[in-house]
Amino acid sequence: MSAAPETSGSGLVLRLYMGLFFAYMFLPLILMVAAGFNAYSPPSVTVWQGFTLHWFAELWSDTRMWSGLRNSILIAAAVIALSLPMGLAGALLLGRLSERSAGLLYAAMVSPLLTPGIVLGVSTVIFWRNFDVAGGLFTAILAQTTFIASYAMLMVTARLQRQDASLEEAARDLGATPFQAFRRITLPFLRPTLLSAAVIAFLQSFENYNTTMFAIGGQHTLVTEIGSRMRFGLSPVVNVIGILVILVTVVCAVIWAILKQREGRKAEGA
Repeated sequence: MSAAPETSGSGLVLRLYMGLFFAYMFLPLILMVAAGFNAYSPPSVTVWQGFTLHWFAELWSDTRMWSGLRNSILIAAAVIALSLPMGLAGALLLGRLSERSAGLLYAAMVSPLLTPGIVLGVSTVIFWRNFDVAGGLFTAILAQTTFIASYAMLMVTARLQRQDASLEEAARDLGATPFQAFRRITLPFLRPTLLSAAVIAFLQSFENYNTTMFAIGGQHTLVTEIGSRMRFGLSPVVNVIGILVILVTVVCAVIWAILKQREGRKAEGA
């Protein structure tokens, strides 16, 4: 008979914990959105001067923000194009080496993740300066790729560990070349992981500040431009950028949920 009150108390604690968790996660976002529509500057919700869309118009005319966004997307696209093949090649190589050799190579390929981003950015600029290449988008792409490729490698490695190796062996026995076996069996098996790695690489590149700040030289991205303006005081334009990012994230999440539902219905129909 004493189990019911104990269960009720546990449920109350769980609901309280979940309430605090969601408040901690979403309350700052709610305040940021509200400040983006406040006419008062700097951003505030305690001092309210009326609803306005002025900061959206100011963002629209801010050419440095838009050029920074363009540079961020270009860098992220290039990082994806470099990181996925490098991560895939590293994962395939690890799977074919002896345990001792694979351990040494694994430590070398994961080491960029443990290196401070400032060190990666500065070392990249110093290295390419020896070849008369100044800091810019090129060096920022290479600096980011050094550690983002490690994320792709780890994801692909984890996926390969669940693959049935006998499938490729059977394909080879039936006359398939190593490339044909890889293209017809391994690559389709890795496709979901490669797509996930591409998304992770894009997000890691887009939001990166430490490495990019020291590697990009006289150029700028959206994140580095926001960071440089923080020294002179925060503008509600930054809140507007946050609002737009939230909208894009919600739209992408809804589209993903719809696509997953359609896939589930097709699977049930099949």
